[in-house]
Amino acid sequence: MKENKFEHLANFSKMPAWAQAEVLEREGTELARRLHKGWEVRLFSIDNYYVELWEKQELKITTTFRNSAKALAVLEPYLGGIAVQDLVGF
Repeated sequence: MKENKFEHLANFSKMPAWAQAEVLEREGTELARRLHKGWEVRLFSIDNYYVELWEKQELKITTTFRNSAKALAVLEPYLGGIAVQDLVGF
């Protein structure tokens, strides 16, 4: 029986930040990027969960969203950086 990523990452929240960042970069799908007060914030999807990776110099911090978080609320801070023509192929 194939193990899904989330089962494999069941202890994700217990991992140190550097390990979480490695897992996201290796197994997650990067959806968007933005800058916020000197931080580069990257939004990832990993097994149907949203996780942000905040990076500044050598520091990496992850934040996760509750299952009840609406996709639009999670994506809203990134919408200004998405070019509509890129989405529709102009």
